[in-house]
Order: sequence, then structure tokens, then C-alpha cells
Amino acid sequence: MAITALSAVTLATRDMSAAVRFYRLCGFEMLYGGETASFTSFRAGGSYLNLIAEPAEVAWWGRAIFYDDDVDGLYARLVAAGIEPQASPRDAPWGERFFHIADPDGHEISFAWPLTPLHSAPGRRLAKRTWSRATHRARALDR
Repeated sequence: MAITALSAVTLATRDMSAAVRFYRLCGFEMLYGGETASFTSFRAGGSYLNLIAEPAEVAWWGRAIFYDDDVDGLYARLVAAGIEPQASPRDAPWGERFFHIADPDGHEISFAWPLTPLHSAPGRRLAKRTWSRATHRARALDR
């Protein structure tokens, strides 16, 4: 037996309305719930991002990383909408272009896309990558 995929990430939110607007602005497709619901679900590729209404304070827990094939375009749209990402998109030594942003509840979200030697055009299939333990450690330390 082996783990084959991540099904979903569920984040607590103090303000469902603000969180739903934020994730829709980021490009997530809403499947269930909405601004007045106690539970909302979005499509995240082959997985799901869920929000659950919780009145308690949310402390830092880590980060969720989502692939977006236009990291720079998403960054520009968020900045134009008044959202303040932590830093501009940058190329990382582990082979991704990424930026971090906090959602309305302070959850750290990253948007990334794999780099290729030729910085392939959008829509081009990327080569499958092989990860080592050293790559994972370097990635965790740099973010």
C-alpha cells in the first residue's frame, strides 16, 4: 500500500465571506458552500481546498503549496486587487518559481510552478521530476 495523492487540505476561517472572496480571486473554482456557508470546498487540480468556519484564533501551522502555470500573472492580479504578497515571485534552487501570501486568516499559501531549462511556454508538458531527501530538506529550509 502507498499514499497516492493528497485529497484535500481544510483550513479554519474566522470570516468565511472574506476567505471565499480571497480564494476565488486566486482562481480556485468553488464547488460547494459560499460566503455565508459554514463549510466551503474548492477544486485544487485533482485535490480540494476546504474552508471551515471556526471562531477561534488561528495560529501558524505551516503552508499549503499550489501549482499555478502563470505564477507571475497571478501575483500581478493579486497585487492589482490590493492583496500584499510577502515578496515578488522568484526562482528557487529546487527548480520552482514561487511566491508566498497569507490568506485573510493568516494561513500561509504558496503558488509555484516548476522551472525547466528552457523556461517552457505555458501549456507545454513539463518533464517528470525526481526528488531526493536533500532536495526536500533544502526546499523546506529555503521557504
